Amino acid sequence: MSKVSIVTGAARGIGLATTKQLIAAGGKVAMVDRDGAALEEASRGLNAVLPLKLDVSVPEQVAEMVAETVAAFGQIDHLVNNAGVAKFGPLEGCDFETWREVMATNLDGIFLCTQEALPELKKTKGAVVNIASISGLRASTLRVAYGTSKAGVIQLTKQYAAELGEYGIRVNCICPGPVRTKLAMAVHTPDIIQSYHDAIPLNRYGSEDEIANAIRFLCSDEASYITGQVLAVDGGFESTGVGLPSLRGEI
Repeated sequence: MSKVSIVTGAARGIGLATTKQLIAAGGKVAMVDRDGAALEEASRGLNAVLPLKLDVSVPEQVAEMVAETVAAFGQIDHLVNNAGVAKFGPLEGCDFETWREVMATNLDGIFLCTQEALPELKKTKGAVVNIASISGLRASTLRVAYGTSKAGVIQLTKQYAAELGEYGIRVNCICPGPVRTKLAMAVHTPDIIQSYHDAIPLNRYGSEDEIANAIRFLCSDEASYITGQVLAVDGGFESTGVGLPSLRGEI
């Protein structure tokens, strides 16, 4: 029987790459995104998908997400909480409205989606994969709301894993490092790109498919004894701390 996954933030980037990999593995996917136009374009031509234009920060829409998925596919085996908002800026410029906007999607959304999907995940002894960020593991400038929300995702993952293991539900977290998305390449200056390359032991950005590989694995039966884990898929970025990357040139 085909596995059924919900992937939030599925219209682009990591979410879309994950959707395609889960389909390629023989699964069915409910693609959730609040950007209707992007979702329509992304889902066009894909088999075994259910596009749902919904906002994960709105409880009523999250309930609709679960109900529509079960009505279409009959079950939920995997929940990939990928939807996120990236708002960067200095601490002084982060007003409460911005803070709440980031928290509503990045943290509240994961709480709402997981809670709503729990009855179905209990039936299938399913898996949850939450997408945090390297910014949840190491502090950085301009990320007071974003980084804090992602740190919350990491702790929420551990809480869920601790409480849901008795139902056979596994909950893990992926922390992507810098990923070569269209958006990142559009906003990162050559200096920023070079700085990232210098700071990452593998000396490059990751790809959307490389993140999706890890997500697909954690959803799969191959990860049947893995829960409560935080996996940095970052080319070694987190391991290097805040040293002096320029000194690597002298090695």
